[in-house]
Amino acid sequence: MKVTETKLKGCFIIEPTVFKDSRGYFFESFNQPKFGELTGMPGNFVQDNQSASTYGVIRGLHFQKGEFAQAKLVRVIEGAVLDVAVDIRDGSATYGEWVSIELTGENNLQFYVPRGFAHGFSVLSETAVFAYKCDNTYNKASEGGISFNDPVLNIDWGIPHKDQNISDKDLVLPLFNSTSF
Repeated sequence: MKVTETKLKGCFIIEPTVFKDSRGYFFESFNQPKFGELTGMPGNFVQDNQSASTYGVIRGLHFQKGEFAQAKLVRVIEGAVLDVAVDIRDGSATYGEWVSIELTGENNLQFYVPRGFAHGFSVLSETAVFAYKCDNTYNKASEGGISFNDPVLNIDWGIPHKDQNISDKDLVLPLFNSTSF
């Protein structure tokens, strides 16, 4: 497993070792001791989630507040997404900055998004199956979000405006500068 920290402290790109042969492939998608050793993060995940989406879907930007804040380890099982993390940690040197990475069912890359970040993704392929581990359980009263098309963040989701498919809930999320973290 190869681990690379992004420009945002605590966000890691994880590249598993994939063993391929004529029958297909095998890789270890998560190993808590190795994960902890290579990232310095505990990796004590308590909830796994999976979603399926079609081309143009943009989900996010979402986060959990307070005692229900969540770190996530995300990956794509099938298809391709552009995955985005935004630093919303008060006092962070990279507050308000974001990173993105293309995750696909072929590259098997994973992205670790620590607590204190908003997270979202856009679907670049016809369909995508997205899986993620969370280190805390979901709590509806603690959810928060930032508008996907916030002009301050200026995120390029890789989807033409005419093809963007946004949920009603995400269409009314507040702008970055008016969001309570």
